[in-house]
Amino acid sequence: MSETFFQRLRDELHLKEPPPEMPAFYGDIFSRLPILETPRLILRPLRMSDCQDVFAYSRDPEVARHVLWDAHQSISQTRSYLRYMLRQYRNGEPSSYGIVWKENEQVIGSIGFMWLNTENRSAEIGYSLARPYWNHGIMSEALCAVLKMAFTTLRLHRVEAQHETDNPASGRVMLKAGMRREGTMRGRIFNKGRFVDVDVYGILQEDWLALSRR
Repeated sequence: MSETFFQRLRDELHLKEPPPEMPAFYGDIFSRLPILETPRLILRPLRMSDCQDVFAYSRDPEVARHVLWDAHQSISQTRSYLRYMLRQYRNGEPSSYGIVWKENEQVIGSIGFMWLNTENRSAEIGYSLARPYWNHGIMSEALCAVLKMAFTTLRLHRVEAQHETDNPASGRVMLKAGMRREGTMRGRIFNKGRFVDVDVYGILQEDWLALSRR
């Protein structure tokens, strides 16, 4: 059957055109993450030379309390994490940015893509931040920059994030960046020896475009 037939059928059934394909070069983007800059931050790929900075916040049990990794007990654990991240860059896999505080040029956290689904053009973002920098709007600033990259450079349709229900501060970060709370998933993840409920937030490309025009 001809393409004209299928086009007529779509018109009659009021079907939308299939979404555009994910850019074939998205792996190249992750292997050469573009540097992002905000008023107070620089987001760039992590380096082995960041080891001491990353260890400084990764060893804090409060920083690790609501993430899926345990607090680092030694700097060798941090080196292993950085080696893993460098492999992700080399392989063009979803990965994280180091969050650099401009004022002192230190890496104070990370933010990036937990996974990316090319068929649905969707991804999940996760993040962590050194405790002295909490409650200053820093993570919302970083999240806004990564969302812009997700919807413009990667041309994603949907981005989501989640937080444990007993960590409402993370939800405020997501709301401030324009994400919407979509519901609670009971026993969603097993973390630190227990099943925990999580609140899920999402934002669509059309939502982000509407916010960016304001």
